[in-house]
Amino acid sequence: MFGLKMKNIILILFGASIFSFGIVHFNMQNNLAEGGFTGITLLLYFLFDWNPSYTNLILNIPLFFIGWKLLGKKAFIYTIIGTVGVSLFLEIFQRYQIHMPLKNDLTLAALFAGVFIGVGLGIIFRYGGTTGGVDIIARLVNKYTGTSMGKTMFVFDFCVITLSLIFYLKYYEAMYTLVAVFVGAKVIDFIQEGAYSARGAMIISEKNEEISAKILYEMERGVTVLKGRGSFTKLDREVLYCVVARNELTKLKNLIHSVDPNAFVTVSQVHDVLGEGFTLDENKKPLER
Repeated sequence: MFGLKMKNIILILFGASIFSFGIVHFNMQNNLAEGGFTGITLLLYFLFDWNPSYTNLILNIPLFFIGWKLLGKKAFIYTIIGTVGVSLFLEIFQRYQIHMPLKNDLTLAALFAGVFIGVGLGIIFRYGGTTGGVDIIARLVNKYTGTSMGKTMFVFDFCVITLSLIFYLKYYEAMYTLVAVFVGAKVIDFIQEGAYSARGAMIISEKNEEISAKILYEMERGVTVLKGRGSFTKLDREVLYCVVARNELTKLKNLIHSVDPNAFVTVSQVHDVLGEGFTLDENKKPLER
């Protein structure tokens, strides 16, 4: 229905459980705030002892009606699954907590809060879901004002953390909260971009044909020939572009050097690779990694 995948639903719920575990065991137990709607639920929890599992749903219900047309049916349903999943697991982990107070080591608490929240949200985002809240607001602002989603989310997070600092956070707890938010953002990017890291090589040589043949037949990697022009010489020449797995980079360098020790080579990091040889086999079938 609506093109939903059971794998995505399971992984979104799994991400919601990791996210909720981090909120309960590292943020709530150690008096740390958070950005976004989660930060508002924590603010209400610390001020009025309101259960975050309920306030999370209550705050998001109005946005569900807005998000129906904005997100599209499939993304909207994944968002509901993610949001309800977070509330469900928040309730479960509050009832069955593992007490691990780290108030004497807030650095560790902030790092673990950032990692758990980042991993949880990263999985949810990677498989098409969101946890509602500021993500929907950011999309609305982007649609009607052109303001980037990142800028809207940053302003919202800044306001929530500032309010938390005014009402209940001590200044040093606010600083540790910023550490957690920063770590969480980096972990989300890491998971979104893919843990698999490849290397892309640009090769300029007088022996392009020989280098290309060796890469094709000895490494079984594809090579793309690009048209280039020297800025100083004004001469047209070919540039080879090749993507290899990280552990194949040394072999590639040695191969190029054996053909042309004077070849000009640049290597860049590739965060994620899709296609034959990486995610598809020679028959265009998905590879299991």
